[in-house]
Amino acid sequence: MPLGTHKATLFGVAGVSTGDVVLLSTQTASGSASITFSSEIDSTYGEYIFKFYNINVGTDQATFHFQVNATDDPGGGYDTSTITSTLFTVYHSEAGDATSLAYNAGSDQANGTAFQQIGGSLGNGSDESLAGELHLFNPASTTYVKHFYGRDINIFYNDYAFADYFAGYINDTTAIDDIQFKVSTGVFDGTIKMWGVKN
Repeated sequence: MPLGTHKATLFGVAGVSTGDVVLLSTQTASGSASITFSSEIDSTYGEYIFKFYNINVGTDQATFHFQVNATDDPGGGYDTSTITSTLFTVYHSEAGDATSLAYNAGSDQANGTAFQQIGGSLGNGSDESLAGELHLFNPASTTYVKHFYGRDINIFYNDYAFADYFAGYINDTTAIDDIQFKVSTGVFDGTIKMWGVKN
């Protein structure tokens, strides 16, 4: 389903024509350990946007994150593509007595193979969830590394509003065709949509 021009602008892809931003897939987790997108990531689109809606973890203080598989590791364990990344956080307590803007050194990677954090230490209350987005560029390239950036807003386990901003690159010149989202422990509910943006 293509986006209209105004919605494309809101997605941060202003200047593309109507029909160049297309909803490719929607998956909904219900007590799920992970969500995997293993099809439709190819050279058709130069950018893929993943949107997160009401990600609610089952275990208090769980982390929501992602990792990829390359085409030379079909059905792999999401542990071979290395990531170099950075992440900073802004927070404000619900009581209004604590604020911060800081680089989060514990959530970055230096050519690491771990899952990359999107949001950490999430609350599992019925009124606590995460919403956000991840942009992945040119995953089908066999020449360049794959850049990404994203952001989210979530309710921290101790009633803080956290906004996370993360970016980096997947240090792999093999095409990427598989991405997985999961939590560090337990299961989660929520919806993830994958959009394609034509070059």
